[in-house]
Amino acid sequence: MADSNTVEPGALTAPKVSPEFENATYHKVTMRLLPFCMICYIVAYLDRVNVGFAKLQMLGDLHFSETIYGLGAGIFFIGYFIFEVPSNIILHKIGARIWITRIMITWGIISALTLLVRTPMQFYLVRFALGAAEAGFFPGIILYLTYWFPSHRRAKMVGIFMVGIPMAGMIGGPLSGAIMSMSHGLMGWPGWKWMYLFEAIPSLIMGVACILYLDSRIRDAKWLNEQEKQVLEYYVALEAKEKTEHTSLLAVFTDGRIWLMCWIYFTVALGQYALTLWIPTLLKDAGVKGVLNIGLVSAIPYTCVAIAMVVLGASADKRRERRWHEAGPLLVGAVALVLSMMVGGGNTILAVILLSIAAAGIIPASPMFWALPTAFLTGASAAAGIATINSVANLGGFVAPFAIGILKDMTHGNLIPMIVMAVIVAAGGITVLSLPKHMVNK
Repeated sequence: MADSNTVEPGALTAPKVSPEFENATYHKVTMRLLPFCMICYIVAYLDRVNVGFAKLQMLGDLHFSETIYGLGAGIFFIGYFIFEVPSNIILHKIGARIWITRIMITWGIISALTLLVRTPMQFYLVRFALGAAEAGFFPGIILYLTYWFPSHRRAKMVGIFMVGIPMAGMIGGPLSGAIMSMSHGLMGWPGWKWMYLFEAIPSLIMGVACILYLDSRIRDAKWLNEQEKQVLEYYVALEAKEKTEHTSLLAVFTDGRIWLMCWIYFTVALGQYALTLWIPTLLKDAGVKGVLNIGLVSAIPYTCVAIAMVVLGASADKRRERRWHEAGPLLVGAVALVLSMMVGGGNTILAVILLSIAAAGIIPASPMFWALPTAFLTGASAAAGIATINSVANLGGFVAPFAIGILKDMTHGNLIPMIVMAVIVAAGGITVLSLPKHMVNK
C-alpha cells in the first residue's frame, strides 16, 4: 500500500519530458514535503533532547547524580532500539500518513508526562516509553523519501530534512531557556516541568496535521498532475530495478554491509548525542552564566550545523562523492571537541567557537550517512534495513550519555569523557575512508 512504485520494473519507459520539467517536478515535491517533514523533525528532536536543558534544574530538584541523568537520557534509545524495526515495517505496509500521525501523538503525550517524574525509576520508565513511542519516526521519514526521490537526489533532501536537528537547537535552546527562566516557580512548579508541558504541545498539533497533509504514495498525490506522477514513478522504479532486492528479512540481518553501516552510524550517533544532550552543560562549564543565556548561546553551534548540513549535502550530490564528505567532517569534529574541552572555562569565546566546529563536523555526518545504505536497499528490505541500521546504531545514543555520566562522576570533569567520545567518532571516520568506492560514490 505504501510503496509509491506503481510502474512495472520490467516494462520501464522513460517519460518524454525536458530536463527543465523534470527538475521543476522534483522542486514541486521538495517544496510540498520537505518543509512539513522538517517541522515534524524539529518537534521530534526537541522532545528528545530537551532533557539536556531540564538537567540544569532537574538534577538539583530531584537530587539525581550525573550517572542517573546519563542512564535516563540514554535509556530512551533502548525503547527506540526494540521497537524501531517493527515500526518501520508497519509504516511500509499501512503508509506514512497514518503511522507518523500515531507516532507523533503518542510521543507528545509521553513527553508531557515527564513533568510528573520524582524518582530515578520513574525517569527511566518515561524515557524508555518516549523512545518506544518515537521509534520509527526518523527511519520512517528516510524510507518515505525513497518513495519520492532517487538516490542521486536524496542526499540533499535528507540533508534539508535533517536541518531539523540544528533548527531544534536554534529554536529549542532559547525557547527552553526562556520557559525555564520565566516560568520557574509559577503555580509552585519548577521551570523544567513547564518546559516539558509546553514543548509537548507542538507534537500533538503536528500529529493531527500529518493525517490531513501527507500522501503515502505518489499516485495518491492530488497536487501532482499525471505527467508529474509518471516522471516520479519512473525514476523510483528505475532505481528499484537497479538495486539488489533481499528475499527475506533474514537476508537483511545477515548482510555484512548492513552491519558495517550500523558500526559507522553508531559512531556518528554517539558523537551527535554526546553533543546534543550535553551542550547546555558544556556551555555552563565553559563559563556561560544563567539558564536563559545558556539557551541563547546554544543557538550558535546549531546555526553552524545548519549551514554545514546544507553545504555538505549539496556538494556531495553535485560531485557524487561520499567518502570525504562523511569522513572529513567527522575527523575535524572529533579534534575540535577535544580542543574545546582543553580550553574550558579559561576562554569562553574560544570554547564556544571550537564547540561550534565540533558540532558542525559531527552532526552533519548523520544526513550524509544515509546516502550509503539507501544506495543498495529498496522495497521491504529498505524498510527493515534502514530501521535495523538506525535502531542498532542509535544505541550510541544510550552509550554516550551513560558513559559520560559515569566518567564525569569518576573524574569530575568533561575532558576525559569527551576524549573517549572523540576517539570513537574518529574511528567511524576512518572506517568510512576504508569503504570500497562503489559503496560511497553514488
